[in-house]
Amino acid sequence: MNILLTGATGKVGRHVTESLVASGHHVRALTRTPGAAALPAGVEVVEGDLEQPRTLPAAMEGIDRMYLFPVPETAHEVAALARKAGVRRIVVLSSSSVLEDESNPSHQHHRAVERAVEDSGADWTFVRPDEFAGNTLWKWGDSIRTESVVRAPYGKAARAIVHEADIAAVVATALLEDGHAGAQYLVTGPQALTQIEQVGVLAEAIGRDIRFEELSREAGREAMSAHMPPPVVEMLLDYLAESAVTPGPVSDAVRQVTGRPARTFASWAAEHVGGFSGPGDTAGAAAGSSSSSSSSSSS
Repeated sequence: MNILLTGATGKVGRHVTESLVASGHHVRALTRTPGAAALPAGVEVVEGDLEQPRTLPAAMEGIDRMYLFPVPETAHEVAALARKAGVRRIVVLSSSSVLEDESNPSHQHHRAVERAVEDSGADWTFVRPDEFAGNTLWKWGDSIRTESVVRAPYGKAARAIVHEADIAAVVATALLEDGHAGAQYLVTGPQALTQIEQVGVLAEAIGRDIRFEELSREAGREAMSAHMPPPVVEMLLDYLAESAVTPGPVSDAVRQVTGRPARTFASWAAEHVGGFSGPGDTAGAAAGSSSSSSSSSSS
């Protein structure tokens, strides 16, 4: 079996790559910078760019199945090229946002890719993860390392955030095994946790207290606007507000597809303590201690 992976060095893609290499199949990884790609031994690394479809035909030669990272601007052309090259199965990294309102920018981004693959005529599987556990690193890593604090709006917003390796396990299974054509898998963690509870899990993993400071929606908007465009900020604020009232969904897709339960956020935190630990921390040394988060409010 010859498999092409796009986004092979990403948060999900690197786990997919490792899983497929271990399965013994021929894996070809597409990257814009082959010399800089840190991939497992045995992976055939080829140059190409989903944003430049003219670079793709050679990479698709002899390929049976493909993992597609979402780039909506060129998705129709990429999917058509894949079918022309003889690709029979495409597994798409999508998002749970396609289940939200069509005005949601993330819905539009990911659903455009899904439609392109549907139109291609290939067998397809859509893997729709909820929020990645790894998002806590870029959202909170710096303030936890330097101040032992997380500042965010809607502390009671609860989502079943998902370990990236579980997303990859669903992708890899859909690529390798039959019976997944036409499936749309909502992939979540095993439990919906509030943001305050997530901070508590991180505190336990690191071995020190982390304070949660509740921001108003206005203060949250100001903080987020330094890093994201206004439509995305409003989308995320609405997402948090809704999750504070109604926790996000919890699915059993990981178990259904792979045969084992989804990993907990605690297991993810234990694997990533280094991303939150400061100079004085002995990462993970206090596991099982009474460290916890506390909640306070500020406007």
